[in-house]
Amino acid sequence: MEGSYHEVDITNPGHCAVVTVHPIVPISIRAASILQSFIGVGLGLFCIPAIHNLRTGRDISLEMGFPAYGRGPLEHAGFPTTVPLLVAFLVVCALQVVAGVLLWSGQKSGGVLTLLMLPIGAVFWWGFALPIPPIFALVWTLLVMLNWQVLR
Repeated sequence: MEGSYHEVDITNPGHCAVVTVHPIVPISIRAASILQSFIGVGLGLFCIPAIHNLRTGRDISLEMGFPAYGRGPLEHAGFPTTVPLLVAFLVVCALQVVAGVLLWSGQKSGGVLTLLMLPIGAVFWWGFALPIPPIFALVWTLLVMLNWQVLR
């Protein structure tokens, strides 16, 4: 690729040299990976106690003073927070982490998964009134789109 840098790994120097070339992943893609993984892990971890509470018949727990995935616009629209809804959100969070890991290594499949998960995640972020993920998502989406050509 034009303008990209590569790491070169030479094994068996002095013998029959095998050269492996690894493209270096731009820092902006690594930043997108970190942001997306941070949101996926952070929100996913809070899903677990919320699922547990609902399964045991308790109300949505408060995390740092805020209801964990309840009492937001989704509930006001007539969709109560249920275990299946939270499990679906946990799967979305896990897929965001997978996308982040793939992005870290510069894989185009990570970029594709990132873009596919954006509207799905956005529904949950809106529905649970989560203010930070849309900001991070805007940044990671722009970083991925601006660096699409370096993904392999």
